[in-house]
Amino acid sequence: MDQVQKVKGKVFRDLHSVAGIFVMPNAWNVGSACMLEEAGFPAVGTTSAGIAFCMGLPDYEGVLTREAALDEARRIAGAVRLPVSVDAENGYGHSPEEVAETIRLVAETGAVGASIEDFAAAYGTGELYDRLLAVERIEAAAAMAASLPFPFTLTARAESYIVGHPNPFAESVARATSYREAGADCLYVPGISDAVTIGRLVKEVNAPVNVVMGLTGNSMSVRQLEDLGVKRVSIGGSLARATFGLIRQASAEIRDHGTFGYAEAQVPDSELCEFFAGRQN
Repeated sequence: MDQVQKVKGKVFRDLHSVAGIFVMPNAWNVGSACMLEEAGFPAVGTTSAGIAFCMGLPDYEGVLTREAALDEARRIAGAVRLPVSVDAENGYGHSPEEVAETIRLVAETGAVGASIEDFAAAYGTGELYDRLLAVERIEAAAAMAASLPFPFTLTARAESYIVGHPNPFAESVARATSYREAGADCLYVPGISDAVTIGRLVKEVNAPVNVVMGLTGNSMSVRQLEDLGVKRVSIGGSLARATFGLIRQASAEIRDHGTFGYAEAQVPDSELCEFFAGRQN
């Protein structure tokens, strides 16, 4: 790997260890990643949902292929100077060996991190992986990450809230703690949104925690999350969905009213051309 990836890997790893919180918004193509970089964020993640939607696919595991997801990740990582972390879904396979191979392939894209889920809806169960297997999957991912010639930050996701586990907090803590012990660098429990639960989780797992924002009905600020001890904030596919929301709204306006008010919010063509031309240097 070249020196650039080593530098990006160290920068991303250090973001998880220095004091304070940071925001890692999620991009779905090169254009969105470039604009997020220009806004001054220190890192970007990919969003499998956003990539799928832009390909005309639903956000179901097993529909967006590993090849397609990593091709987009490669384009994004090659276009920005920021560290990139890849939404690797469930690792695109059940076995620890398949997950480890996905980490290796993620590294080849130029990215310096990835997240792995412990749930695979597309494969017929609609349930969490057995906890022992889930831990073995993270161990395999962590071992592959440790073998790379640059720092690679592994995020382990505990999906207990997503699947409707009867005791989601206790199960999330147990799984997240096991994943930390298995070598995960950052822990992520999607589905929690209230301050009390987030604060309890951060204290229980004793490791960097990612919280996703941008979901409807959740208005917590970065400052509030920092006060709770959260280390990293992502936005998942929410920005991509908001973009599709604009398309839907504009389409309805044109169809129903024959007007084009949506255009008032557009970025001028000359400004976009200047922006993207400047990035070619």
